[in-house]
Amino acid sequence: MKNIKINYLRNSLLFGLIILINSSCERDLSDEARNATFSKTAEVFTDGPVAMGTNFYFPYGPDANNPVGSKFSAWSIDENVSYKGNASMRFDVPNSNDPQGNYAGGILRIDGAGRDLTDFDALTFWAKASQGVTIGEIGFGEDFYPNKYMTTMTNVSLGTAWTKYIIPIPDASKLLNEKGMFRYSAGTQGTNGAGYTFWIDELKFEKLGTILPLQASIMNGNNITRSTFVGVKSSVTGVLASFNMPNGINQSVTISPAFLNFTSSNTSVATVNDSGVVTPIGAGTAVITATFNGQPAIGSLIINCTGSYNNAPTPTLSPANVISIFSDVYSNVPVNYYNGYWQPWQTTLSSDFSVLGDNVLGYTNFNFVGIEFSNPTVNANSMTHIHLDAFIPGPIAPGRQLRVLVVDFGANGVFGGGDDTRHSTTFTATTSTPVVSQNWISIEIPFSAMPGLLSRSNLAQIILEGGDNSILYVDNIYFHN
Repeated sequence: MKNIKINYLRNSLLFGLIILINSSCERDLSDEARNATFSKTAEVFTDGPVAMGTNFYFPYGPDANNPVGSKFSAWSIDENVSYKGNASMRFDVPNSNDPQGNYAGGILRIDGAGRDLTDFDALTFWAKASQGVTIGEIGFGEDFYPNKYMTTMTNVSLGTAWTKYIIPIPDASKLLNEKGMFRYSAGTQGTNGAGYTFWIDELKFEKLGTILPLQASIMNGNNITRSTFVGVKSSVTGVLASFNMPNGINQSVTISPAFLNFTSSNTSVATVNDSGVVTPIGAGTAVITATFNGQPAIGSLIINCTGSYNNAPTPTLSPANVISIFSDVYSNVPVNYYNGYWQPWQTTLSSDFSVLGDNVLGYTNFNFVGIEFSNPTVNANSMTHIHLDAFIPGPIAPGRQLRVLVVDFGANGVFGGGDDTRHSTTFTATTSTPVVSQNWISIEIPFSAMPGLLSRSNLAQIILEGGDNSILYVDNIYFHN
């Protein structure tokens, strides 16, 4: 609507009527404009994708969780099986040893403008499987950027009969322009590596009116303390929300922090934005809490900021004498990932950051982590040492250890080919390179002290172990002579 200039009128009644009419006009046109830009279409898939555009399916590629990625062809439209109508979405979960991808996963994202989902309170669908299985994740809100309002139901049990499933929307008022209509991730952990098929039909958003929000939690409902420094950002994680569903059962879903409202107890120490990213700005302690649907969330993130951050020592070796895995000083070789997240035993999550122009690998909940550079492997026969700088910001228990494993994939250059060799070096608080808190630990290990490493022609992994679910920073990882 074009702006209309209204002259002041002496007659206050007439003026009030004009304002009332003008306000009503603006409201109506505003709603129409929003509707014209962001559709309120409820259906995502009925007999085919609904108003999704032409390029809408995106399988998950290689990442820190899976260096191979999902199987590209896992999703298809099945015109022989359906709950209603003539077709359904078919998901063929591959065998765990499938070279094209050992799981099925991806998103349905609108190719074009997003949708206004404020009138709905749930994403619903009908599903069944070729056998009884558990699907790891099904949800919505993932568009690959910025994934601000993701909601995921985990460990979804599917049987062989069509059954309706409901995923609650935590706060529909925030979903004014959402492109991420559906996401899923399905593996074979519960089938001993054997593939299977499942189908989803009548995927759509609904207004059920019988879903009751209950309570949310952050940090998985725990009060977690993190020791950190000015400028080293942290994120609120482990965000869950529970709802009383139409069938009377309480259902928990994993949700993005942006659905909550956050507060810092001391904004001179740390601030927190609406996505749960915490920025320390001064020394001291601040407690980050949240509310959901007006109620306090369980759990908190306690920030102990000790002051300014000191970067790791700057390497001074000539680049000609270095093969760098991670450093801002040197050019790094191709790296598959800095955190392989090797399930099911690993708890380590990545929280990398940059301070004063220096990029640092940040690991939270650290117990062990794998760094892989196998494509191609590294020939370090001309090198004599491995170097890395490590920093533990929090307190450490007596006898705390840090182990550094170096792995060579052998002559065939592949993992598990029968000729892999490795060597582990352990450091504790009693060795010449002690494990200490609040100081950078410069670790130098000569290859001559690694009898278990029978070759350096195809180095492919560095594994760090010995964490106690605390925090570890790592910088300047390289081989040198």
